[in-house]
Amino acid sequence: MLNCFIHNSSYVDLPCDIGKDTKIWHFSHIMKNVKIGENCNIGQNVFVASDVKIGNNVKIQNNVSIYKGVELKDGVFCGPSCVFTNVINPRSEVSRKSEYAETIVGRGTSIGANATIVCPCKIGCYAFIGAGAVVKGDVPDYAIMVGVPAKRRGWMSKHGDTLLFKNNVAKCPSSGLVYVVKGDKCQEMSDE
Repeated sequence: MLNCFIHNSSYVDLPCDIGKDTKIWHFSHIMKNVKIGENCNIGQNVFVASDVKIGNNVKIQNNVSIYKGVELKDGVFCGPSCVFTNVINPRSEVSRKSEYAETIVGRGTSIGANATIVCPCKIGCYAFIGAGAVVKGDVPDYAIMVGVPAKRRGWMSKHGDTLLFKNNVAKCPSSGLVYVVKGDKCQEMSDE
């Protein structure tokens, strides 16, 4: 925690592991036993519950709560006020702490403002969750998910471009990487 920035209005409960060059901004609360990687940006009014793992180069915008059971891999972007759940059937009068469900957000995924991620689920690498979408199940790599409930509306490259397929093959216009679709899966191919 020596090489990170923590705004003086924020609270970090110890022990915690916060990586080099990470910034935690105004009015945020990081609970104990959290692991945050290097070069992360934690926005204003963010709550991170105990035992959460956050990878390197993660950007979490304002007003996001990340509850126990959620893991964000490297390069994840969480838009303002996006929501994660960790209990399937919450009741104020019934303790469900032993029932926290797991949500894993894959490397490079972007979650839009006000999107809701309902547990349990696994969001694949480089997926794109549109603003206001409600995700209620697993999401494949590179999928563009929009709507309530969220449905796949296409595929997106690592670079963030919508992929246009011809004969199940697409080339990212920005990076030149080639992608192929087989059934409900999209994967990057070598550009040879």
